[in-house]
Amino acid sequence: MTELTHLRGVGTKAVERLSKLGLYSVEDLLFHFPLRYKDRTHVRRIADLSPGDEALIEGRLESARIAYEGRRVLLASITDTSATIQFRFFYFSQKQFAFFKPGARLYAFGEVRKSRRGYYEMIHPEYRFIDYHEPVPVEKYYTPVYPTTADLHQKSLYRYINEALLWLSDPANSLEELLPEAWNYGISMQQAIQLIHRPPLETDMDSLMQGEHVARKRLVFEELLANILSLKKLRAQSRAEKAIQLNTECHLFKKLAKTLSFSLTDAQHRVIQEISADLSRPLPMMRLLQGDVGAGKTLVAVAAMLQAVEAGYQAAMMVPTEILAEQHRTNLRKMLEPLGIHICVLLGSQKAAEKRAALKQIRHGDIPIIIGTHALFQEAVHFANLAMIVVDEQHRFGVHQRLLLRQKGANNEYLPHQLIMTATPIPRSLAMTLYADLDYSVLDSLPPGRQKIKTVAIPNERRTEVIEHVRAACLHGAQVYWVCALIEESESLDCQAAEQSFEMLKKLIPEINIGLVHGNMDAQSKEQTMGAFREASIQLLVATTVIEVGVDIPNATLMVIENAERFGLAQLHQLRGRIGRGEKQSSCVLMYQSPLSGDAERRIQAMRETNDGFEIAKEDMRQRGPGEILGTRQAGQLCFRVANLSRDSEQFQKALSVAEDFRKQSPELADKIVARWLGHLVHYAEV
Repeated sequence: MTELTHLRGVGTKAVERLSKLGLYSVEDLLFHFPLRYKDRTHVRRIADLSPGDEALIEGRLESARIAYEGRRVLLASITDTSATIQFRFFYFSQKQFAFFKPGARLYAFGEVRKSRRGYYEMIHPEYRFIDYHEPVPVEKYYTPVYPTTADLHQKSLYRYINEALLWLSDPANSLEELLPEAWNYGISMQQAIQLIHRPPLETDMDSLMQGEHVARKRLVFEELLANILSLKKLRAQSRAEKAIQLNTECHLFKKLAKTLSFSLTDAQHRVIQEISADLSRPLPMMRLLQGDVGAGKTLVAVAAMLQAVEAGYQAAMMVPTEILAEQHRTNLRKMLEPLGIHICVLLGSQKAAEKRAALKQIRHGDIPIIIGTHALFQEAVHFANLAMIVVDEQHRFGVHQRLLLRQKGANNEYLPHQLIMTATPIPRSLAMTLYADLDYSVLDSLPPGRQKIKTVAIPNERRTEVIEHVRAACLHGAQVYWVCALIEESESLDCQAAEQSFEMLKKLIPEINIGLVHGNMDAQSKEQTMGAFREASIQLLVATTVIEVGVDIPNATLMVIENAERFGLAQLHQLRGRIGRGEKQSSCVLMYQSPLSGDAERRIQAMRETNDGFEIAKEDMRQRGPGEILGTRQAGQLCFRVANLSRDSEQFQKALSVAEDFRKQSPELADKIVARWLGHLVHYAEV
């Protein structure tokens, strides 16, 4: 691998920023592919534009003014010989406004949208004023748009990748061809890389974006092969390891089941038997448990942990948020302390004395069940005899993180068993690929008595009606979530913030007890607020997506999601899953800002039509592709840079059919392919 500092203009700060994207070498940069492209290759007439188009235009400034539409906005009208379009700026300086003089000529690039009043506009377009004799600069290539991070701008990333492409053009730096000619679609790796990053004007862009171009097919096949090879290697290694055999007769869980006020579903019984059989074997269990929100995964996890505890060993549950950890502690104490089983939590925000005491008890084996966040695999944590690990909401962690926790639990030659749980809807084909190192169980039924959540979509203009509905629901004894996309007001996004909504609702419905919870609050404040909501002393909870995972309030029967058009489909489904957890009819209100884009309209329609997480998953994969279906990319998490399983199924089947033979016949090439595509993540298999 070639260090990034070999490239011109890439210094220490740039290296640090690029590392946040998982880019540590020049080769990593070359394999950081565009999400999409912008066409700046020619100027378009304003009259030919349609909503949703991204276009380069040129024209004369007719007028500019500062208006007040709840906030200050800069409005400018631009015309060419065919039509007029408006620019809208929500944040600007007086100095910037001074440049907008009628009669000036400018060019601009931006997305066209239709305003509420019916005319076309661009919001915060890129623009530059030019002289009348000056030509509009156009690009020789289609302009790539890359996945990036907050402190790394597109222009900087474009420049760094440009330098990497120049490095690649030197014959001394050519990329090794790792595939047999029969598999490379008649194009070299170097040619494919160059075309993907800088498509020339003659490129069939529809073919490129739809995955039909040979350059993309060449890359897709090798990436799919790399992922399959890596997981096969991981699977083979796990089969060579040892684990403690745990007795299948778990009397503790039988005692617990008798105390429950409900019966287990057939699906829960089936999955508990599958897990119990795994735990009785001398191989470390590595099983994925998928179930829709509310399907009863936690009770299945308790059964697995009790099997370890009854055999005299420790069990740990790793969860993504401190709110969820505290909730699991509360619920598990109610269930298990009557059986004489003690539980502790390990959190990053714990006070030093409390953490020291917990670490001592864990080290000495005094506590059989430990619940924690990522703090569980920190260096100071030492388990006495960990035999069982539950990882809740796997998509919030990476492969590397869960394997690190497994390694911490290693006891002499033995590794702990692992149960990986997720409520994120994933189509079976995708789950079997992303988690090919795991066995697979599904909870495919909900507990009896659960009713389908009624979901409606309402535009922001009817906000007053929604607030009145919330007031009435609270006065009749219901509890309500009011979910916002942001914590504080942002001028760059036209959506309500949690704190702003909290203040607004306190003024409009003062007779209701209202709480606020978001990710920037300290753990104690969050837990106090959630505790008050659980005990119903708070009737209306204004929250960000911090409540997306695991929070369980059976009396909460109404949810309002503001700016629903800004959420992903899987996230909307996760949020809606916080209600409908009791036997009362529940409702979800999706408030949206008009006009909706086509994608947003399809997401909201899908939410209205079904409560089935697996149907939601299929639609989500159709809209976004599997590369993004698990949300934010994280270190150690397998995700695709260019492949799309729903689109590239034929290539996936081909890669699957040749992977095992290729691994056996060309192990060195197989390792090189994995290293090329997974880069610094490849070491997860050696954990």
